[in-house]
Amino acid sequence: MTAPSSAEAPWPVRTVARKVAEWIGRLGEVWVEGQVAQLSRRGVSSTVFLTLRDPAADLSIPVTCARDVVDRPGLELAEGARVVVRARPDYYIARGSFSLRATEIRAVGLGELLARIERIRRLLAAEGLFDAARKRPLPFAPAVVGVITGRDSAAERDVVVTARRRWPAIRFAVHHSLVQGPMAAASVIEGLEKLDRDPAVEVIVIARGGGSVEDLLPFSDEGLVRAIAACRTPVVTAVGHETDTTLVDHVADVRAATPTDAAHRIVPEIGEQRRLVESMRARARQVLAARLEQQERWLESVRSRPALAAPERMLHGRQDDVTQLRDRALRTVTHRIEGAERDLEHARARVAALSPAATLERGYAVVQRADGELVRDPDAVADGERLRVRVAGGRLPVRVDRTSDEEEP
Repeated sequence: MTAPSSAEAPWPVRTVARKVAEWIGRLGEVWVEGQVAQLSRRGVSSTVFLTLRDPAADLSIPVTCARDVVDRPGLELAEGARVVVRARPDYYIARGSFSLRATEIRAVGLGELLARIERIRRLLAAEGLFDAARKRPLPFAPAVVGVITGRDSAAERDVVVTARRRWPAIRFAVHHSLVQGPMAAASVIEGLEKLDRDPAVEVIVIARGGGSVEDLLPFSDEGLVRAIAACRTPVVTAVGHETDTTLVDHVADVRAATPTDAAHRIVPEIGEQRRLVESMRARARQVLAARLEQQERWLESVRSRPALAAPERMLHGRQDDVTQLRDRALRTVTHRIEGAERDLEHARARVAALSPAATLERGYAVVQRADGELVRDPDAVADGERLRVRVAGGRLPVRVDRTSDEEEP
């Protein structure tokens, strides 16, 4: 038993390597599923080297096996093939490397591949990556279209030639990638991320011609599906023939049946658009002409009305009304003035009847002291006091003499 390590008693590298090898060795044999990324048969060597890759995690492990394991009858092993390997994990101490030593290799059949794709599809669907609410509309007439396709492929020609014939002003940013084999998914993801970062690219087309399920397998790669879902730029997929369906078709914003169909979807047809513009212009002219004609008829009908055709007639008709109203107003004012004059005469007569002058005319007199105070009581006047007497004809100065009253019988 090796003593535990510590800062004062560290383990040598060989000890750590040996313990790692022991721990890995205790794992025993395991069954591993993956994709053959590399396959190397070195001359007449009895050992075959291959790399087993996990497309979803972009992780690979080196595998060694005996030649008879690979050359087993019925096993047609090639790069890109899906396999299930029975192997024992091995840690090579001298180089500090991890590998698998295979004792049996089985090819994954078409049924297993389809079942695996279906499991991935259900997983991604449960995460909402295929929801219709995530789909984005394509721009009407994009100036620049990104295209991911194989070099010198028929799919590229179908997209580019058809799109330029439909809309000559279109420009393309083409990224040539692998479209088949174990590295195809990573190559497409690289192009997708590059075009998505380009601000000039308004839509991205992933195009590939038809092929078998195994040939189209990279386009059902989980990593590629997630990369499309993460794109900010709308993505159109045109993979395989119309009957072929891969997982990228579910996550794409638009799924085209063929590369030619993709060209029809990303750009309008210039002749059709011209005809549409001419049709809209003709319709606009018709609507405008009808509206002008309607307004002209309305204007003519308004102009033919008496009020506008001969406005002086309205003045002639109102002249009699004005004369009648003026006469009526004159009569009313005259009547009001005459009534006011009569009221004034009555008031004047009443004032005259009630005035002191009228009383004096009847023979009465007003007696006042020298200071103007009225005399109402004879006892209030002293004998010999001078007074003023006002009669109708004027004023008289008098003096009180009470002796004359006493001499009267």
